[in-house]
Amino acid sequence: MTESPLATPAAGTDAPVPAASGARRFWRRLRAQRAALVAAAVVALLVLVALAAPLLTALEGQDPFTYHPSLIDSARGGVPVGSLGGVDAEHWLGVEPQTGRDLFARLVYGARVSLGVALAATVIQVAIGVAVGVAAALGNQWVDQLLSRITDIIVAMPLMIMSLALLAVVPASFPRPVLVTLVIGLIAWGSIAKIVRAQTLSMKGLDYVSAARLSGWKTWRIARRELLPGLAAPVITYAALLVPMNISVEAALSFLGVGVKPPTPSWGQMLTAADVWYQAAPQYLLLPAGALFVTVLALTVFGDGVRTALDPRAASRLRIGTGRKDKDAATATATATAAAEATATDADATKKEATA
Repeated sequence: MTESPLATPAAGTDAPVPAASGARRFWRRLRAQRAALVAAAVVALLVLVALAAPLLTALEGQDPFTYHPSLIDSARGGVPVGSLGGVDAEHWLGVEPQTGRDLFARLVYGARVSLGVALAATVIQVAIGVAVGVAAALGNQWVDQLLSRITDIIVAMPLMIMSLALLAVVPASFPRPVLVTLVIGLIAWGSIAKIVRAQTLSMKGLDYVSAARLSGWKTWRIARRELLPGLAAPVITYAALLVPMNISVEAALSFLGVGVKPPTPSWGQMLTAADVWYQAAPQYLLLPAGALFVTVLALTVFGDGVRTALDPRAASRLRIGTGRKDKDAATATATATAAAEATATDADATKKEATA
């Protein structure tokens, strides 16, 4: 019973043509935003690097865990030997101070942890938020009030403080990347639940949802067949913006020493160890910080592009300055021409009256 896209007549004919599909419209709007496409390419490259980390380190001939004490100068406190932090044919980005571990290997393996934690935490947040939001909107008054108050409590919780408390009491034997993922995902789902609840309440009164209810469909079937497709746009939009936020949270927790523990590499954990080396070995700080900056910026720009492409009002905004410019210019030219002709006619009439 979901409403189908309206057909529009073809140019110069009266015959209707099928409207573009939702995916095609989304892709057309996204292609109009070059910044979002560049950001998407950067994100895809980062994901590819994270997935191909074992292959890339094998090509280099290194791994992220092996110590190389011969590559550091113990007399200078553990500074890497050589220029640019020990960059050479065997160590493409140099080595870590004090340990001599390969910096390139730790950087690409750190991408796996940082991106993996952020994406997995986002999936957990979206799953819980959508379930709670839809249940609150479709439930009775008591269910709505209970779930809404629980959501308010979750939203009011300070994420960093709660994460620090939970991560500090869990045994060290528990895998830290999994623990950080669960903590972020189980604490920060309140905002998306509020968005889903508000959107579901606005959709409940639509004609096709009312028709489904009058047809005897059960609540779960209405939610699955009629409501969830309509929730895809706001959920995807918010999820795209959650990923860079979760990357920043994971980096902050690792930087504070309660996130991913060494020797497991992550960008935040690398920043924690690099805070005292920014003068002696600046690349040790700049490389993970730069990777974090580029990743968060690309994901933020891409998320904003997805939001614009999924916005029903984006089509009119994107047409402004493109196809409508020609029409507006033609209209302005026609108006100016008509005004000039009218002025000339009035002048001729005035001249004739003066002659008479």
